[in-house]
Amino acid sequence: MTVPFKTLEEFRKLVATGRQPDQAAINAAADRNGQLTKPPGALGRLEDLAIWYAGWRGTGRPLLEKPQVIVFAGNHGVCARGVSAFPPEVTVQMVANFEHGGAAINQLSKAFGAEMSVVSLDLDRPTADFTVAPAMTEEELVSALAAGWAAVNPEADLLVTGEMGIGNTTPAAAISAALFGGEAGEWTGRGTGVDDAGLDRKTSAVRDGLALHAALLADPLQVLRALGGRELAAMAGAIAAARAHSIPVILDGFICCASAAVLAKIAEGALDHAVAGHQSAEGAHAKLLARLGKEPLLSLGLRLGEGSGAALAIGVLKGAIACHSGMVTFAEAGVSEG
Repeated sequence: MTVPFKTLEEFRKLVATGRQPDQAAINAAADRNGQLTKPPGALGRLEDLAIWYAGWRGTGRPLLEKPQVIVFAGNHGVCARGVSAFPPEVTVQMVANFEHGGAAINQLSKAFGAEMSVVSLDLDRPTADFTVAPAMTEEELVSALAAGWAAVNPEADLLVTGEMGIGNTTPAAAISAALFGGEAGEWTGRGTGVDDAGLDRKTSAVRDGLALHAALLADPLQVLRALGGRELAAMAGAIAAARAHSIPVILDGFICCASAAVLAKIAEGALDHAVAGHQSAEGAHAKLLARLGKEPLLSLGLRLGEGSGAALAIGVLKGAIACHSGMVTFAEAGVSEG
């Protein structure tokens, strides 16, 4: 797929002028919802989800048949600071597991009929340690954004983006703190399960990165460049591409939402095509969701990443759409509305 940007400024403009939902489809879906054989509001949030989905798909009676799950993988120089319970080599090993169908995200994608792919981003060339230099050059950031954009299938009718990258809760925490303010410790959690000493190292790394790059932090894309990672940037690129194709998105956990937050800070409403699939067990995720104005569909204590929570939420959205588009109206059923 042709990528319609070659610079950060071109990408910024695309995000700022993103496609809007189809108001006629929203109206048609709301009208249909009011005529279905159920008491008003009886399906709760499922009704709102179906109407939201209809608006982005441009029809008052939509179907969900071609969900896409993409897992982006990258490695991080900040791992040299001892911020993870696992070595960076695990990223490559887990990518192989995804490719052979052995991970949780493979099972969840299969369970909900999603096409799944894995995109590895220079795993042999980690980003720079953001405590001593910007994680990426502008060229590297544009390349990662473009890789995410190009990975989206324009024929998909739903997108889930997941990630794999040992140490990547650290850049996610740094990005969140840079975008929304607060102390490093408010955004830094245990990730894959670091001990107290590991948590102290993570918090110090985030604090040092914020201090080093303070002059860049007013610009969301420079935040992503200075503190992020290739897989985080690719998720942002994919989520932006989905909007350009009118493809709704289910956001995954803390790392995915930190990536998405960059788009939200570029332009108000840049995540209107996205819902939060779940609230993860990573401590700052609830706070980040609140800042994004997203209420999670699920809260099951998940902290795996990979897109797993969002993939599980595909089932909720499928249920909402099945009811909305498959139920009959009172008139069609010959049932009195009272």
